[in-house]
Amino acid sequence: MSATVRELIKAIQREMRETPDLLPDRAADMLKDLASLYGNCLDELRNRLMIYNRVKRIAFETELKANRAKILAETDESYEAWLEAKDTKDLCLELIRSLKYYLRQQSRNSKLAEANDLLR
Repeated sequence: MSATVRELIKAIQREMRETPDLLPDRAADMLKDLASLYGNCLDELRNRLMIYNRVKRIAFETELKANRAKILAETDESYEAWLEAKDTKDLCLELIRSLKYYLRQQSRNSKLAEANDLLR
């Protein structure tokens, strides 16, 4: 059985959290993987949003008051699926940003170390 996009992203998050001395090469691989998974997240989010919007439209057509229609739509499982897809996309984006920052810092540290070696 293959892992879902959410499981793959969670695995990368776990590895980032549990690896105290993450090597830059591994971080770059993780960044590449997350960047490719991000497109899948966007596709899933779009699909889930369209399903939820259909449910919301039906709720607004059947309910007399907008607040009741909104509550009805938000209790549907499609809303939960949309939230999960949104959270997965947000997590993926934050992990991408974290890895980019980490790699920039590693690059700066490497350049500083090289400069210190030249000064010796």
